[in-house]
Amino acid sequence: MDEIDRAILRELQNDGRLSNQELAQRVGLTPSPCMRRVRQLEQDGVIQGYRAVIDPDAVDRGFEVLVSIEVARDREVVESFESALQDIPDVIEAHRLFGSPGCLLRIAVSDLRAYERLWIEKLTALSGVTEVNSQIIMKRIKEARGLPVDG
Repeated sequence: MDEIDRAILRELQNDGRLSNQELAQRVGLTPSPCMRRVRQLEQDGVIQGYRAVIDPDAVDRGFEVLVSIEVARDREVVESFESALQDIPDVIEAHRLFGSPGCLLRIAVSDLRAYERLWIEKLTALSGVTEVNSQIIMKRIKEARGLPVDG
C-alpha cells in the first residue's frame, strides 16, 4: 500500500459518498486509475464496506451504556454467548477481552427503562454470564472517525 492508497482511505473515511471524480481529484489521480485502486482496496478487504453515520437520538437510541460482562471460561459457553449476542440488536458493539472483564459491550437503547428491561430479560439470562457491570455514557467526547492510515 502506497501513499496514494492511504490518501484514498483517508478521504473515503471522511466522506464515503465522494464521487470517483471528486476522490480522484483529491488524491491527484485521473478517475480511471483511482477507481482501479478503490476496487483493489475493496477486493483485498482493506475497505470492508460503506455506512451512513446516524444520529442516535433521531432513531430513539440516544441512551448508551458500556457493559462489562464476565462469562464462564469454557469454550462452548463462550461460543454460545458470542453467538447469542448476534441476535440482540441493542448490542451495537461487542469485544472479547484478555483478562477481566471477559467481554465489553456497547449498547444503544431509548432510555433507562429500556436498558433495565434488556439487562433483566437478555443480558443476565445469557448462558454462562456470571457478572454484568454497567457504565452509562454521560457524553461522547470523541466520535469514531476512522483509523489513522499514515505509514
